[in-house]
Amino acid sequence: MTQTDHQDDQQQDQPRPQHRMPADVDRATAEAVGRLTEALETVERARGHLYTFHQLTGTADFQISDAADQLREAGHTDLADEIERDLVGRNVLPGRWTFQVMEDYDDTYWSFFRDLERRTREELTHGRRHLYEASLKEERRTQGHPDHSATPDSPGREANER
Repeated sequence: MTQTDHQDDQQQDQPRPQHRMPADVDRATAEAVGRLTEALETVERARGHLYTFHQLTGTADFQISDAADQLREAGHTDLADEIERDLVGRNVLPGRWTFQVMEDYDDTYWSFFRDLERRTREELTHGRRHLYEASLKEERRTQGHPDHSATPDSPGREANER
């Protein structure tokens, strides 16, 4: 994008080219690709929860070890030994700690999904991200309103930021 193109977009309060629907992309395609991207965003959230599971489980393992030490100091040696032997460092799934669950998820599902979503965007929408959402923004915003501008540097923004 040239400086002149950028200035023209600012003057016209138009979305940047990467957020405009290409002439050869129909709305149904943009919407379908948007739905796939939305699904990937949901998977990203699920992955975040897996990382939370991973970190919380690891933290709990150290807390369990501390509890076993305290039980031993309080004279409950048999229970402390059992906790230390059978629970500290225990697999969360057969043969797996949480880091292995994360790695398997990433390698088996998440990486494949990310690559396929990117390839779908490249083939069907020229690689443009959030094209459907960008079209919704144009439909729903109030033209000329400083809080509904197409871009952060659209005309009228500076008046609203004083």
